[in-house]
Amino acid sequence: MHRALRAAVAAASAGRALSSAWVAAPRPGHYPRAVPCWGAAAPWARWLCSGREALSYDVVIVGAGPAGLAAAIRLKQLCRAADTDLSVCVLEKGSEVGAHVLSGNVFEPRALDELIPKWRQEDAPIRVPVTSDKFWFLTKNQAWTLPSPFDNKGNYVISLSQLVRWMATKAEELGVEVYPGFAASEILYDENQIVTGVATNDVGIAKDGRITLLAEGCRGSLSEVWEIEEGKHDPGSIVHTVGWPLDSKTYGGSFLYHLDDRQLAIGLVVALNYRNPFLSPYDEFQSIPYPVFPGGAIIGCSAGFLNVPKIKGTHTAMKSGMLSAEATFKALVEGSSMELYWENLKKSWIWEELYKARNYRPAFEHGLIPGMALSALER
Repeated sequence: MHRALRAAVAAASAGRALSSAWVAAPRPGHYPRAVPCWGAAAPWARWLCSGREALSYDVVIVGAGPAGLAAAIRLKQLCRAADTDLSVCVLEKGSEVGAHVLSGNVFEPRALDELIPKWRQEDAPIRVPVTSDKFWFLTKNQAWTLPSPFDNKGNYVISLSQLVRWMATKAEELGVEVYPGFAASEILYDENQIVTGVATNDVGIAKDGRITLLAEGCRGSLSEVWEIEEGKHDPGSIVHTVGWPLDSKTYGGSFLYHLDDRQLAIGLVVALNYRNPFLSPYDEFQSIPYPVFPGGAIIGCSAGFLNVPKIKGTHTAMKSGMLSAEATFKALVEGSSMELYWENLKKSWIWEELYKARNYRPAFEHGLIPGMALSALER
C-alpha cells in the first residue's frame, strides 16, 4: 500500500498519464483497496470525481498527533478485543510523523495510562520527571517569584514529537496504516452532504458511509527547541511566566521546559483578544464546538480541549481520541450513532476538568493583575 501511494506521487510528478489526486474510499463489505474511477465506477464510488483513484478504509483519521494516534490505537485495541477488524488509515501532512509537532511539553500521563497501561516498560520517550516548578512575574529588568498555580507532581517534561513518533510505531504494530507526507486538501461529501472522506493534492483518502476523524491540532504558541550548556541544564525543571514582554491588558505568558540531552523548549503564548495591533494575530479562535458531524467527528486540539490554567492539552486530546474511537467502533460494528462521542465526552474526566477551569481565562478580561487575583480565588 505504501509503495502504491508513493508510486502514484512519483508518476504524477514525472508528468505521466495519472490523475493529480487519488481518493481512498471506504469498504462497504470488502471492496478492493485500489479502485480506478476512470470509466464505469463501482456503484458505491459513483460520487467520486472523474480521474481519481479510490482506496478504501473503514476509518480515516486526519492528523498523526496525540489525538489522532490515540484514536487509531484505541480502535485497533477494540477490534482485537471483539475479534473483528476495521481498516484504519492516518494521514499526516508532515514529511514524517512528528515533523509538525515541535512543542516541548509538560506531559500528564493520565490518558496514556488508560491507553497503554504498560508504557513505562515499552521504551516510551517519557523519561524526565518534573523536578521543580516555578512561576515568575516578569518586568523588563527583573523576575519576581510567585506561588505556583500549577500542580505538576507526577508529570514529565517531554518532546511531543518524540512521543507521537513512538505512538505511530505502536499504531502500526496493531495494523494501522500511517501515511506521512500527505496533507488533506478538501473534505469530500456525498449527495446528502454527509462527509465521506478527504482528498489530497497527490493522494486522496475518502470513504462512503463510514467515519472520518479530524485531528489536525491547533495553533496556540510559537515554540522553539534550543540546546544549552550542560551547566545551565536542569532536566525536569519548568518555568512559566506572565508579564513582560506583554502589556498588562494582553493575556498570555511564556514557558520554559528543560528536556533531556541539554534541550530546552521555550515559547510564548498570546491570546486572540490582544489590543496591540503590532502583535501577530492567530488565524483561528479556540473554543469547544459541537464535535460531531454527519460522517465523522472533530477530536483533540481541533475541538479546543485545552486546559488553560494547566497550559496542557495533550492528555485531553488523547482522551478525546480514545472516546471518539469507542464511538466509531460502536457506530461501525453495532450500528449506533456518533452522538455517543458527545455523550461520553460530557461524562468523562475531560468535561469535569475543563468545567472547573471555565472561569480562568475570562477573569483576565479585567487585566493581568485582577485576572491573577480572581483566578487565584477561583482555585
